[in-house]
Amino acid sequence: MTFVVTENCIKCKYTDCVDVCPVDCFHEGPDMLVIDPDECIDCSLCEPECPAEAIFAEDEVPESQIDFIEINAELTKEWPVLTEPKDPPEDADDWKDKPNKRELINL
Repeated sequence: MTFVVTENCIKCKYTDCVDVCPVDCFHEGPDMLVIDPDECIDCSLCEPECPAEAIFAEDEVPESQIDFIEINAELTKEWPVLTEPKDPPEDADDWKDKPNKRELINL
């Protein structure tokens, strides 16, 4: 099993999760982070650290977010690994709980 970053990360991109991850499974895109399912060791350290509550165990991803399992797997092939935490975008808190952000993913 792996962990999955879901829609609530879009436009937030908090990296608290990266700071606690013991492996290099996070990848950074223009508007969100994703988890490489082949690198994730299922340690669960990232899930409670996410201020946006955007990380779920694969078998606990909400039904409305299930497509993010594939989105994470695909985008890790294209986006670079993120190994160090970074400051979130200045407007991250404004985006944190906004719904319906899928169309904002810059691929």
